Amino acid sequence: MTFVGGVYVGNNAPVRVMGIINVSPESFYKKSIKTKLKDIEKTAMIMEDMGASFIDIGAMSTAPYLDTLIPVHEEVKRIIHAIKIVKGSCSLPVLADTPRAAVAYEAIKAGADAINDISGLKYDINMAKIIADSETSVIIGSYGYPLSYSWQISATKRYLQESLDIARRARIAENRVIIDPSIGFFRSGGKNPFFTEINGAEYYIRDIESILKLKRLKTFQKPVCISISRKSFIGHLFNTKTEDRLIGSIVAEIVSAKNGANIIRTHDVKQTVQGLIMAEILDF
Repeated sequence: MTFVGGVYVGNNAPVRVMGIINVSPESFYKKSIKTKLKDIEKTAMIMEDMGASFIDIGAMSTAPYLDTLIPVHEEVKRIIHAIKIVKGSCSLPVLADTPRAAVAYEAIKAGADAINDISGLKYDINMAKIIADSETSVIIGSYGYPLSYSWQISATKRYLQESLDIARRARIAENRVIIDPSIGFFRSGGKNPFFTEINGAEYYIRDIESILKLKRLKTFQKPVCISISRKSFIGHLFNTKTEDRLIGSIVAEIVSAKNGANIIRTHDVKQTVQGLIMAEILDF
């Protein structure tokens, strides 16, 4: 059994919804940014009321196409502030979305129940030890390091296996590891180090293939988290800005759940929860 802050995920558990709160002004979806105490508090309470099982807090954007690297102390300051507010305003487990060990360490001290590391424990060599020593759960993203050029699902699996090997060597408990195919993080280029370089196919082809072949990740026997919400592949397909990508996001999330996703990470908790419930009612 795999748990995140006491919440069971995977196997026979229902598909869980993870709400996103960004306290990073540089984040790609501006409507998700909450920096004031009252806004963070209200958003957390609404997400809980709407059916979220977790809240994921990001204090530094890792979108590949943005130049968003900020000093560690600034990320720490932002994330501690937000974690304390969220933990005080709702009962949901909280995840800290960061690839940096020093930030993860401080986030856990502040009350984070898990770490969401888009780099799959590879960007910061100290991350695995922080997770193991604290006995928290971790979401590991698929991340090619050193930079690779393969975009196919087989490469996604290879990068995840490398991260799982790191986790085992660090003695992170098997029932505290979740995997993520990293939608939006495979690119031909970028402005920060938090992406996997590819060629041979456009990023949106890779992202679509990952959703369609998500069941292949079940061979790891780990719960699968997927973050599709308002990502750029949807914008490319329909030539839409982030604020106009809701319908594409919900449909892709429902298909992902059908294909084996156990956690859906989203900006739009209410709509995602309703979409998943309707899909279940209709036996889709």
